Amino acid sequence: QYLWDRLGAERGYHGHNSSGSAGCGNSSAAADPLRQEVEALVSHWNLYINLGGFFVSVLSVTVFGPWSDSVGRRPALILPAAGMALQTAIYLLVMYLELHVAYFLLGRLLSGLTGDYNLILASCFAYVADTSDRRARTFRVAILEACLGTAGMLASIGGGQWRKAQGYINPFWLAFAATLAATLYAAFCLQESVKQRRPARLFTLSHYKAVYRLYMAPERPSSRWKLALYSLAFFLLVTVHFGAKDLFVLYELGFPLCWASDLIGYGSAANYLAYLSSLGGLRLLQLCLEDTWVAEIGLISNIAGLVVISLATTTALMFTGYGILFLSMAATPVIRSKLSKLVSETEQGALFASVACVEGLCSLVATGVFNSLYPATLHFMRGFPFLFGAMILLIPAVIIGWIQIWDSKHDYSHFQDGPPSPA
Repeated sequence: QYLWDRLGAERGYHGHNSSGSAGCGNSSAAADPLRQEVEALVSHWNLYINLGGFFVSVLSVTVFGPWSDSVGRRPALILPAAGMALQTAIYLLVMYLELHVAYFLLGRLLSGLTGDYNLILASCFAYVADTSDRRARTFRVAILEACLGTAGMLASIGGGQWRKAQGYINPFWLAFAATLAATLYAAFCLQESVKQRRPARLFTLSHYKAVYRLYMAPERPSSRWKLALYSLAFFLLVTVHFGAKDLFVLYELGFPLCWASDLIGYGSAANYLAYLSSLGGLRLLQLCLEDTWVAEIGLISNIAGLVVISLATTTALMFTGYGILFLSMAATPVIRSKLSKLVSETEQGALFASVACVEGLCSLVATGVFNSLYPATLHFMRGFPFLFGAMILLIPAVIIGWIQIWDSKHDYSHFQDGPPSPA
């Protein structure tokens, strides 16, 4: 939004904000050549900033993640939090001094060098894997994912209202304070979770080899294809999450829904509430079902919700779709937990670093695929991208179910060969 206002002002365009209601019968606004020029500029800068951050952070996460398996998780939490504080400080400078928007890219690259958001995710999930036993791990991971959802909900509702009331600078001061608080907390309050720490060189190829070894030469051969299949399921699932989330607002702004900003805020909150309802649902379903079947129910909720949303022509139907998505976030913590249980205690950092890279890739692929699919299919079905997402989700559902059936068959055959080993 800041890029839109700033680049628009530089070009002398003072039309509605990017979230204006150009999609509701107001075709003249969409055809305005100056508006199109500003839209193109904003999307290009967005792309440069996101791609720059992504490629640099992929390189650094795959170094810092495996490194944290040796030196401990705290350094791998302090670094990215400090990097994000630095990034926010640079963003604030750009706004105060009205510097060129290219400085946003500089901030993003510096944050990427210290691991960025991806490293915070990887280190937090590895920390949870270090400190939880195998039985409780799925629920602990789900709590962490629910934190993401709650934070996202507060930020999306609060941030939008605050920006309207006071402009861009104050919300960024909050972001700066939050990242600084996270840095200080990781440095002075957090207990280390890696039991046997040992000094390790940071700049060495062995960290990349550790990630490569996970997938190519694990201790148990059966782990290799399970890791690959679960990673594929995770990739598809998260790509659909990101892709659908990117389009909800566009879909709601357009005809026939024509939502105003207050309804869009409620829709966004309903979408984030799925994190919390999935956490509760996961806890209850775990009492009577294995994790795999909980994930399958989550996927069914996700598929059904997306199908309803793809056909939504009224506000009531759209919110019904959001309601059906109430268990849609139950599958990702199960997959993270399954992946974590396939590797040893000393490889959790390397594993979650690679998962964080997969997640970054999901974001890029989702933006590319869904944002180009939406305008291409508008003429025959506005909700087609959601239907496409629902069809894609059938693949992870098949993968997860098939691995579970394969595992139970093998456990059964081992049980017939001899007494089961105490797992």
